[in-house]
Amino acid sequence: MVVLKKLPASTLMETMVATVLIVVIFMMSSLIMNSLMATQVNANLSPVKEHLRGLEYEYLSQQLPLPYYEEWRGWNIAVTSGEDRQVPVVELRAVHLTSQKEVQTIVIPND
Repeated sequence: MVVLKKLPASTLMETMVATVLIVVIFMMSSLIMNSLMATQVNANLSPVKEHLRGLEYEYLSQQLPLPYYEEWRGWNIAVTSGEDRQVPVVELRAVHLTSQKEVQTIVIPND
């Protein structure tokens, strides 16, 4: 017959403290992950850059009248012509409505 030994057990207070520590650690890690994901989504400029490339293509194929203004997914987009050092250029500029981030592209027409 197996001899039954008494094993040391944790008290209720030790168990509660350990549970609270685990919950706090998981809560902090989920807040950090949420913050990282929100920052990544807000810093992603790829969609607006792709839209500006599309507008650039439309301009170069002479399908976009100048000046051109548009509001697109929270961005104010302006396509205007001007000069830079006596060279005619076309400026494509997008400014975010809330964060005021700016993306700018300059195109030198080939005609």
